Amino acid sequence: MKKKFFGTAVLTGMVVLAGASSAMALTAQEKLGQMLYFDKYLSLNHNQSCASCHHQSAGWADPLNAAMPDVYPVSLGSDRTLNGCRNAPPSGYAAFSPVFDLQMLVGGQFWDGRADTVKDQAKGPFLNPVEMAMPDEAAVIAAIADKNNPKSRAYQIFFKQAYGVNLKSIDYMDNALILDLYDKVAEAIGSFEQTKRLTSFTSKYDYYLAGMTTLEDQEARGLAIFEGKGGCNACHPSAPQVNADGTITPPLFTDFTYDNLGVPKSDNVLLANCPIDLGLGGRLNDPAQDGKFKVSSLRNIEMSAPYTHNGYFATLQDIVHFYNTRDNGTWPAPEVAANVNTIELGNLGLSAQEEADLVVFLQTLTDGFGNKMPDNFVLPTITPLQ
Repeated sequence: MKKKFFGTAVLTGMVVLAGASSAMALTAQEKLGQMLYFDKYLSLNHNQSCASCHHQSAGWADPLNAAMPDVYPVSLGSDRTLNGCRNAPPSGYAAFSPVFDLQMLVGGQFWDGRADTVKDQAKGPFLNPVEMAMPDEAAVIAAIADKNNPKSRAYQIFFKQAYGVNLKSIDYMDNALILDLYDKVAEAIGSFEQTKRLTSFTSKYDYYLAGMTTLEDQEARGLAIFEGKGGCNACHPSAPQVNADGTITPPLFTDFTYDNLGVPKSDNVLLANCPIDLGLGGRLNDPAQDGKFKVSSLRNIEMSAPYTHNGYFATLQDIVHFYNTRDNGTWPAPEVAANVNTIELGNLGLSAQEEADLVVFLQTLTDGFGNKMPDNFVLPTITPLQ
């Protein structure tokens, strides 16, 4: 069985760090981050923002993918003829992932953990040629300061308030200054991703844990399967931490580890020219980790289709059925045959009704059941941006 890195003992007494908002009002840094997060002007063709691939309407994943998961398993770039080879992971709740631990192989951002924090992750898409496609850091800063940017005046205000920076007097020949400003851009986005908008804990399951609602019969059966016969909580812990003062620390539904699920190679036309994806093994140049990808949080999972690193599964029903029946000979071979987890999934023995019950339970993890986090909750620790 996989070793659980984050169990209830680790969560005891956790509190919110200063970087996370305890109230709905945003700081100047968070307001700046919010503007940057939703600004399409900061891409090569002024048509792509962070939110284009990580939007609330799709559980902080890509709304185009969620609307047509069979057609678009991965995101299109600012140049609409280009796309990457991996499905965009949700940015919601990503701020709780710990810094990547090379010894434990836990944590980090992206599917392969190559960035430590949400701040580090935010630096990547602007300069990625198949995402926002900006040529360099200076181009991003210039687009922010550009008087033709509809948000330019607001940027002047909030850069001044958050960092004391005057956007009207930037020396673009000063590379150290440009890199520092780019670092501040990423820091602001990371601070926004720590706010309650992306970490609201307002699902039906949260209200159930807080004693403020009950689960329907099918939802309760699904929870029992999740924690029992299905064994899902081995990698997606569902138990809350009840603290000494009576407060509850809600679960994140991931242990932040890496696993090879035996997912087949996608035959979608957008991924036709993509090489075999070795995941964590490719990043670390370690064959023992080939085919392993980060265990995703299940929060808002019903909204963030398609699923897995290559978007192979279009629906929750599809991926639950795969977990249950992978080893029955009806599925294509794994993209990476080495290191496949044959212990915790592949032959769960669930009936069709039990699969359906499990899907219904997963739908209770969608935020918006209530309009605020239950008062007796204490958040898990948010990973510092620095």
